[in-house]
Amino acid sequence: MMPTAEDFRQALQGYLAEAAADGRTSVEVNAGHLHRVLGGYSGPQHHRLPICCSVMRAEMDAASGDEITQEPSAGMGASLTIRYVLPRPGSRTLKAI
Repeated sequence: MMPTAEDFRQALQGYLAEAAADGRTSVEVNAGHLHRVLGGYSGPQHHRLPICCSVMRAEMDAASGDEITQEPSAGMGASLTIRYVLPRPGSRTLKAI
């Protein structure tokens, strides 16, 4: 089964919550890695990278200092990497999965 936007959102928020619980002040998340962890990434023709990247970008909070550290030329792709500052503002980050 291919991951949904909600699957990506929950996995991402789980990573952020886990890193915050470990006392980290930031964490870098790579779209290709996140997609592979959830499954359904079997190459360029069968993937949900645009959805994964959109979820990652939506979680960004530029006011908190989140930043893109690597961006593919098309803007959406496996190399997209975002550094998220921890802890997250408000209650957006869910308990670790």
